[in-house]
Amino acid sequence: MRIVNTESSGYSRNAAERLATLGEVLFLDVHTRQELLDAAAEAEALIVRLRHRIDAEVLQAAPHLRVVVTATTGLNHIDMDAMRNAGVEVLSLRGEQEFLANVTATAELTWSLVLALSRRLPESFGHVKHGGWNRDLLKGNELKSKVLGIVGFGRLGRIVAEYGRAFRMQVLATDPHRNDMPDHVERVPLSELLRRADVVSLHVSLDETTAGMIGPDEFRMMKPGAWFVNTSRGELVNEAALLEALESGRLAGAGLDVLADEGGKDGEWLATRPLFRYAQNNPSVIITPHIGGATHESMADTEMFMAEKLIHWCAAHGDGT
Repeated sequence: MRIVNTESSGYSRNAAERLATLGEVLFLDVHTRQELLDAAAEAEALIVRLRHRIDAEVLQAAPHLRVVVTATTGLNHIDMDAMRNAGVEVLSLRGEQEFLANVTATAELTWSLVLALSRRLPESFGHVKHGGWNRDLLKGNELKSKVLGIVGFGRLGRIVAEYGRAFRMQVLATDPHRNDMPDHVERVPLSELLRRADVVSLHVSLDETTAGMIGPDEFRMMKPGAWFVNTSRGELVNEAALLEALESGRLAGAGLDVLADEGGKDGEWLATRPLFRYAQNNPSVIITPHIGGATHESMADTEMFMAEKLIHWCAAHGDGT
């Protein structure tokens, strides 16, 4: 099998060694669209992260492609309809609950954003960088006794709920697919959660039913002075409505690890985003470049898991070694 790893910078050595048992592996760090199309030309297996959109154009450039491997749970960077129509398998982390139960990186980032917002950490560091040392200008808020609202109570929602409990918060959650809430979590409808929560944290998978689920009506329901955190997918949120809620002062701040229709690694696309321009002058909005799963530990673990998953797939399809 000819395997092309399109974003191999920092790729796990152990995972690379396992991939080598399958055949020829080409380790690249592809940045442009044309580079991706050229790299895919001879690939039977394509390993991707989140930099590129894998769609019908890629399939047309890759006549030998049989399987796409992505160490992610979200799949909005892959045109799944195009893959199905072409008979190309997609291997991902979606549904791998036993493995994912021990991957906490995105939940930890979520809590980092909550703390950064509540204690005004970007402003405080900026104050010190400019030679200031006046704590009276930078009073924050405690989380104790505040209400944490978790939208989506899957793996990450459950972990974040535990963090909220440790910080002595009251925890609310809403999820139409989950009824088995632990005792320390109160299950409520989304509208009630938005009205009561001091912190709203989004942990929902993106699909046609959830795209744009947090829009103007939802932001108007939110408690005045609340913080909003999204480490799931940007397309879940109407960004114009979020910006309006921030500009009007209804929201105290937002922590975002994701934006809708994220572009390439160079970040040139950010200049067109009103939320980005607002954040440049308003430290109450924190935007990070989709780093939720980007820890040394989680990436090494997931890369090895996906390498093993590809090996098992090959064995099941007559390509075992």
